[in-house]
Amino acid sequence: MAHTYDELKHKTVAELREIAKGLEHEAVKGYTQMNKDHLLVGVCKALGLDTHVHHHHEAGAERTKIKSKIKALKKKRNEILASPQRDGLNLVLREIHGLKHRLRRPAL
Repeated sequence: MAHTYDELKHKTVAELREIAKGLEHEAVKGYTQMNKDHLLVGVCKALGLDTHVHHHHEAGAERTKIKSKIKALKKKRNEILASPQRDGLNLVLREIHGLKHRLRRPAL
């Protein structure tokens, strides 16, 4: 059965050890003592799989969308602050905070 890196990554340690049991390769020697991270790398080497997953998406386009949303929300925040009623201010502030957090989060 052909495996992919993503498929193996989501398996449990017991399942990976079961796969390693059937492999004759230097990378999976001592598989019963390996933790999941080492076992995953060893099984991938034994099967000849690439352990680096390539994420092809445009991070710049996502950042631009998020920044434009933040600008619009800041305008809305300023309108709410200028009015005597402060209804919805907390929601707008929390949304701005969440979007800023997404901007600072490492891109994967």
